[in-house]
Amino acid sequence: MPSTSRRHLIAVVVLVPVLAALALWAFAWPAARTAPRDLPLGVAGPPAATARMEQQLKRHEGAFEIHRYADEAAARAAIEDRTVYGSVVVTPEGPELLTASAAGPAVAQFLQQAVARQASVEGTRIRTVDVVATPASDPRGAALNAAVLPLALAGIAAGSVVTALRLRGVRAVTALLGASALVGVVAAGIAHSWLGVLTGDWWAEAGVLGLSALAVSGAVAGLAALLGTAGMGIAGAVVMLFGNPFSGAPSAPQMLPEPAGAIGQWLPPGAGTTLLRSVAYFDGAAAAGPALTLTWWAALGLGAVLLGGALRTRKESGEPASDGRKLATVG
Repeated sequence: MPSTSRRHLIAVVVLVPVLAALALWAFAWPAARTAPRDLPLGVAGPPAATARMEQQLKRHEGAFEIHRYADEAAARAAIEDRTVYGSVVVTPEGPELLTASAAGPAVAQFLQQAVARQASVEGTRIRTVDVVATPASDPRGAALNAAVLPLALAGIAAGSVVTALRLRGVRAVTALLGASALVGVVAAGIAHSWLGVLTGDWWAEAGVLGLSALAVSGAVAGLAALLGTAGMGIAGAVVMLFGNPFSGAPSAPQMLPEPAGAIGQWLPPGAGTTLLRSVAYFDGAAAAGPALTLTWWAALGLGAVLLGGALRTRKESGEPASDGRKLATVG
């Protein structure tokens, strides 16, 4: 067997198990270690009445980040602004738990179980109110969670096709913008108009879905323009192996082990999921951060596409001139 073929064989035999192990770690580790870590939770009511509740919650060391509110109205406003995921309200009739399943059904369920367990120990009953509920057509939020992978794949496909067709510069950017806009319109048509799992402004949702796809496609095409095929593989691997499992879509970023939760919000799938929840269910509350993250990804990716195209064009235009000078010298 030739030495080159032997090296290729060894590379495949070693690389495939390494990639499999990396993928298994990236997807299984966050799922196996899902638990609250500084999860924002409100406590509302008179200070004398809430002191005991705060002490009980603090027994879960590192689980909650406690926010204090004067009354139920303030706690509701904080949930609707996406400052907290829920709030325990101390009332004369007994404790009341406010949740927001639209922010993450798994988080709302966890809060119900944790607070109800504590209340049962004390022999009291707690009433639960879903302040911002998921749509009736998607009570578990499964459809929104399932949209993360298709959007990532659409972005990777768009960037790969633009690279394969050897589009450069403005043509490549135009193709990426057009494809992403179409992805956003089609996705909003399916998720909002047909399935009814998104309930916000239709065009805002389409914009978020399109921007999410553009952030990925721009990164793929941009790195490919600068680094070649290797760049396309790097961008796709980062999105698939880290962006998807670290997105926090099935639960929340604060439910993932660190630094997975933080990393996920800096990558397009995580930022896109957070932004889509804000636009679809919370009237755009807390949308600035993830919107800026996606915009930076898209802008840097498209900038890399333009830069890579310009460098390649300059290189190709310089080669004939160089050859011409050599021939003139020889003559």
